[in-house]
Amino acid sequence: MDLNFLIAIATMGGLGFVFAGALAIADKKLRVEEDPKIAQVNDALPGANCGACGKAGCYDFAVNVVNGSVPMNGCPVGGQDTVNDIAAILGIEAGVATKIVARVLCRGGNIEAAQKMVEYRGPQSCATMHLVSGGSKLCQYGCLGGGDCVDACTFNAIHLNENGLPEVIDDLCTGCGMCVTACPRDIIELHPADREVFVFCKSHDDPKTAKEVCDVACTGCGICARKSDGGVIMEDGLAVIDWDNFDPDKIPFDKCKNSAICFLKDAYKQHVEEEAAKEAAPAAEVTDEQKN
Repeated sequence: MDLNFLIAIATMGGLGFVFAGALAIADKKLRVEEDPKIAQVNDALPGANCGACGKAGCYDFAVNVVNGSVPMNGCPVGGQDTVNDIAAILGIEAGVATKIVARVLCRGGNIEAAQKMVEYRGPQSCATMHLVSGGSKLCQYGCLGGGDCVDACTFNAIHLNENGLPEVIDDLCTGCGMCVTACPRDIIELHPADREVFVFCKSHDDPKTAKEVCDVACTGCGICARKSDGGVIMEDGLAVIDWDNFDPDKIPFDKCKNSAICFLKDAYKQHVEEEAAKEAAPAAEVTDEQKN
């Protein structure tokens, strides 16, 4: 066998042995032992890896919880049960996890929103309609009705109602925020479940245009802002709630002609009444025909 070939083999083998030894020594000297609680916390998490906690995933959240850099109730998907499990692992008292849910801040459905004279025909994705033509409605700020938020929700907590608006099922909503990210019009926000009053509009149109394009739009009159002692502020013609100063008892709801600012239950009640009226209409017509 060629001597040079043998020398090459010996040299490579020797270098491999030296490097392997160096790596073994470095592993011993530089090894960082992982806190076993990290794996335990990670196992206690729901494993959604949705990023709603603000971290890259469940494992990253577990690392930061154990390190104390994020609160243990920072996972909106896990809820109180997860908080209790993490508290038991860390040996500390469990706090109360506030349930976070998605809120759709637009009531301009197919009934309330004015339609364009030319019907939109094309891909029904909200993202596409927003980018290409703005969909079928004249309002440039309202819900497009394409259902991107529905497709994005992995918990089946949101669906489109008969009026073409997304509805959130609070019991199923985990507050992951995927629907918020999917909405190109930014009409979906995450809020504590116990918040009851919202401005159900995102329009920055002037008052005349707002009235023309939607029956329930905020017209920017500013009455709620003037009466709220800082609880409501005006931003580019739109009423916006300042939650740090908000007191619902100071809001003159009866002065809002379009009920753009109202209680969540009132918005739901209005939708139920509209649906009931539509169902009752055919029966009333039949009755009139029978009378004639």
